Amino acid sequence: MATRHREWHRTDRIGWLRAAVLGANDGIVSTASLILGVAAADATHGNVMVAGIAGLVAGAMSMAAGEYVSVRSQADSEQAALSLERAELAADDQGERRELAAIYVGRGLDPVLAKQVAQQLMAHDALGAHARDELGLSETLSARPIQAALASAASFAVGAAMPLLAVAAVSGSSLIPVVSGTSLVFLAILGGLAAHVGGASVMTAATRVTFWGALAMALTAGVGALFGVAA
Repeated sequence: MATRHREWHRTDRIGWLRAAVLGANDGIVSTASLILGVAAADATHGNVMVAGIAGLVAGAMSMAAGEYVSVRSQADSEQAALSLERAELAADDQGERRELAAIYVGRGLDPVLAKQVAQQLMAHDALGAHARDELGLSETLSARPIQAALASAASFAVGAAMPLLAVAAVSGSSLIPVVSGTSLVFLAILGGLAAHVGGASVMTAATRVTFWGALAMALTAGVGALFGVAA
């Protein structure tokens, strides 16, 4: 008895991986930058901690809301396209069969075989066949707004907690270098892990995310120091 061969691909990870990586990256960068900006302005340790916690809560809610609205809009567009396709199938079944067959011919199938494939697929699931091959929609890559929002909020909170833990552990003159250093290490690890899961270059991803994180923190710290001196 032949066993069923099952292949594992990374495409089913794209949606949640994107939201999780974006959330955690933003959590580290924005919270660490906020902490460094406040600390550079000679704020007390307590004020720095409060600012960091406020940044975590506000950022997590902002990420969740933004991701939900964005992905919900995508889902609405997908549903509208499916509704239109459903109406077209009801109005002109034969025309939709020819359209699907033409798609397969364009992909290299013989016209006779393309017609047979279109007929068999539409007999099984007409809307599903047109969703995949005409509209480019699939269950694996379909928009999931709730999942994306929760992943973004949770990952942002996890990322933001990292520089906050550094603040809780140190104080005084060591706060800025410790928060900066640990945050950059966290960013490099995050970028490398995301690249590994997605099958991309670990070194390139880690370098890219670390560079932009360092730039954001440096600029924010500079603004804090400038206003701290001015005050």
